Amino acid sequence: MTQKQDIFGMMGGAAQFRRGIYNPTSDAVWLAAAAPTGAKTVLDVGIGTGGVTLCYLVNHPTAHVTGIDISDEMLAAAADNATLNARTITLYHADITTWRTGETFDLVMTNPPYFYGTPARHNAHHNADLITWIQRCIARVRPRGYFCTIIDAAVLGNVMATIAPRCGDITLYPLFGSNQWAERVIIRARAGTHGPTIVYPGIHMNDERILRDGLTLDDFFTKLGPKC
Repeated sequence: MTQKQDIFGMMGGAAQFRRGIYNPTSDAVWLAAAAPTGAKTVLDVGIGTGGVTLCYLVNHPTAHVTGIDISDEMLAAAADNATLNARTITLYHADITTWRTGETFDLVMTNPPYFYGTPARHNAHHNADLITWIQRCIARVRPRGYFCTIIDAAVLGNVMATIAPRCGDITLYPLFGSNQWAERVIIRARAGTHGPTIVYPGIHMNDERILRDGLTLDDFFTKLGPKC
């Protein structure tokens, strides 16, 4: 494989990645697009090879991002991808469900694990307790800071039951593929507030204005409107 083939781009090439043990998917672009503006400190939980963070930094280059993961191989790949993109990321080997820290962040974002069965060779999270994962993520959000996640729509009820007592101003973005029902849901919520929940119109998961052009969801709905 040539050097050119070893590297692939996302968001129209604005974020670059080396092919390796785990390659980011479009979920990373969607989650990064949901992040609000203005966050100075960001925590990416289960950073993997850096997909969400490096897509996020395309639109928010001055943010200071900390990433945690339980896999040394993933962290090494994330560091390599950060260098490839000339970005600086603080990386820790840590498990969010047991991480002991008093640090909080303006924004915590996570593409939580959904694998079940035998862990893959890269030792990524498998068989994780999703509810505990989300509770620990929210605990790391400063008061009135934001929590963002992308989940399988099938678990939306349980996830919302976990988020709602802790957050307000909840925004839901359903993502549709070839089915008539949502396959993924992006959730953005604000810790310790009590504002209403808003559900936006569904968006097709392959919408190039997000995936290729790199629009944030705020810009997508404010300036262009949905195209499903």
